[in-house]
Amino acid sequence: MIRFKDYTGSVYGGLGHLLYAYSQSKGLAISEQLEQVQNLERFDFSVWRELLSNLDRQLCIPALGLEIAEHVKPKHLGIIAYIAMSCNTLGEALQRYYDLHRLIYDGSPLQASILGEHLAFGWGSVPFHLTTQVTNEIAIALMMQFLKHFVEFEDIHVHEVHFTHPAPTNVGFYEQYFRCKVRFSQPVAQIILPLHELAKPFRQGDQTLQNLLVQQAQALLDKLPNSTQLDERLQQAILTGLQKNLYQIEPIAKQLSMSVRQLQRHLQQQGTTYQQRMQEVRHLLAEQYLKDPHLSLQEIALLLSYSEQSAFQRAFKQWTGLTPQQWRQQSG
Repeated sequence: MIRFKDYTGSVYGGLGHLLYAYSQSKGLAISEQLEQVQNLERFDFSVWRELLSNLDRQLCIPALGLEIAEHVKPKHLGIIAYIAMSCNTLGEALQRYYDLHRLIYDGSPLQASILGEHLAFGWGSVPFHLTTQVTNEIAIALMMQFLKHFVEFEDIHVHEVHFTHPAPTNVGFYEQYFRCKVRFSQPVAQIILPLHELAKPFRQGDQTLQNLLVQQAQALLDKLPNSTQLDERLQQAILTGLQKNLYQIEPIAKQLSMSVRQLQRHLQQQGTTYQQRMQEVRHLLAEQYLKDPHLSLQEIALLLSYSEQSAFQRAFKQWTGLTPQQWRQQSG
């Protein structure tokens, strides 16, 4: 790919769906440019910036990025939302966000640094002239809205929020939204959190993925003859272990308060192995994820803890006789 001087990466296609949903909610006509990105897995940041700027000109409302972010759903962020839904704490979810942020936007790596008793999360390497107040607003507000799915917003204490662009006339609106001091004309667009916030647990009731996994686990267990309570617990442990890349037999056995040998013996009595049981779960989840058109094959491979997409495709063909693409077309 030719790298132009002002090329600043690409954004996840789900963000195009977010702008579409927002435009519909405001009763706006869908522009040709917005229509064009609806079927793309990724599109250039410059197009994202232009789409936001067009909306900004059209609506002329303060803090547009914050309002758009109110409409975000997990599907708009793809894999990060799916994985974070299985996290236990704010710190764990932010770690996932940090590790995988390039899947949402690959032009500027997230920078995380400890400042005394605070953690700063920021986007510092995009040249100033290639960003706008709205692109920065939405980057920070999306992260906050994303966390709203798991933790009550009032319970997250943000220390400060920084923007690189000059202060607008309505600074109070931003401070009301973020519930903290908001500074403008700063060197880096960032959000600063007290370190002690990272231990905040997520609300159990909002873990949509956990509910999905429980349903799928039960569906699979219903197909298994003579399933026991231990099998049910094993199923859950593998399902959540895959989300956290902790699916090997050692951590799973530990979670079940068993030795590896005891677990292997139990599975042997049922005429199966840990590897077979884990592959059954992967197969089940793969079909669930393939039903979601927002997830690419690369993302599904990551969700199932495959290091490469090709390994996932080989495994899926062994399970079903079809490639993931063929299965998706047939079930679509």
